[in-house]
Amino acid sequence: MKLLIVGGGGREHAIIKKLKENPEVAVIYALPGNGGIAQDAVCVPEIGAKDIPAIVDFAKTHAIDFAVVAPDDPLALGCVDRLHEAGIPCFGPDAKAARIESSKVFSKNLMRTYGIPTAAYEVFHDPKAALEYLSTASFPIVIKADGLALGKGVLIPQNLDEAASAVKTIMEDKAFGDSGNEIVIEEFLTGPEVSVLAFTDGTAIRPMVSSMDHKRAGDGDTGLNTGGMGTVAPNPFYTAEIAQVCMDTIFLPTLAAMRAEGCPFKGCLYFGLMLTPDGPKVIEYNCRFGDPETQVVLPLLKTDLLTIMQAVEQETLADLDVEWSDGAAACVILASGGYPGHYEKGKVLTIPEALPANVTVYHAGDKLDGGVLVTSGGRVLGITAAAPTLKEALTDAYTAAEAVDFEGKYMRHDIGRRALAAMED
Repeated sequence: MKLLIVGGGGREHAIIKKLKENPEVAVIYALPGNGGIAQDAVCVPEIGAKDIPAIVDFAKTHAIDFAVVAPDDPLALGCVDRLHEAGIPCFGPDAKAARIESSKVFSKNLMRTYGIPTAAYEVFHDPKAALEYLSTASFPIVIKADGLALGKGVLIPQNLDEAASAVKTIMEDKAFGDSGNEIVIEEFLTGPEVSVLAFTDGTAIRPMVSSMDHKRAGDGDTGLNTGGMGTVAPNPFYTAEIAQVCMDTIFLPTLAAMRAEGCPFKGCLYFGLMLTPDGPKVIEYNCRFGDPETQVVLPLLKTDLLTIMQAVEQETLADLDVEWSDGAAACVILASGGYPGHYEKGKVLTIPEALPANVTVYHAGDKLDGGVLVTSGGRVLGITAAAPTLKEALTDAYTAAEAVDFEGKYMRHDIGRRALAAMED
């Protein structure tokens, strides 16, 4: 089979490596891919992930048997719709269903309408009205740009001055472009956060192993928010009892709500959850695999990934058992110094040729320059280890991370610490 993967980050590399395990896969094309992905797929760097006409043309001219659209932008732009129109089977939601991530207003209104537990909220189109509301609000509070903002469109002001600045940044300065034409202001929830990705064909759902992300740039959850500095799976706060509550009150009701709205969701639905004193609540939905959650979840998947994706496309997921390993996985992100602010690019990567069999290097922000791998992004590599226990996985991931070198290399040194502490309680 000939496969096509849209995207070029660590998430896409993890998907590609898992798809390669299927013996029927002859070649995988990555559009655009990156320098490290080139070891596992044929990269087409001249076609960007948002160039929908070029992606569809490539899929037709190369007789692609199955496509996977991984990032949020091309999903929101209708890449799956266009591929289906061209007769290409693919994994991912259509544009109408992708609104569950591409519009915070849509997703919050969906939850309110169908009684899915989430934070109390209000929607604003006008900065002055937002400021009037904030003048009587309790802090901290959460302010979200409506549209996609590269994971940076969520601000958590601690007081009214910070809130006024946040509204100005989003709605007037247009820091996130048209994504800030509307904002959602919602209550600040407390409790452990959990990420649960799930395969769904619109009706049946198969949740993946839970995970815990680490968004802040610095140790001890300090510094700026990032796209994610590391992850561990499973998340010890997500017990079997809580999983059943989420299935009954969040997962299945969300799928039913999307069907009722005429936009059934097929693909990978990401549930960002907060385990509050009042029970699990939805912080956010994503319409695709999380990054870097994918890098710890897929290594624990025992069932063939392509088979699952085809079952989602064919709406036969109910007939498939999806199995997972009993162990744990940990991912440590190696970032460029200065990320998520200004950082330099073009630093040569030195990666040991021989790493333990349980360690995988996922390439996120690098490229080939004259045959040499150099940095090209903020998050450069994801070093993932799978092991029988989380403690072993973390030890192996950090040992491998220390062995990788590039100028300005930065990482957090406390990935998984909260998870280990929770397991010891």
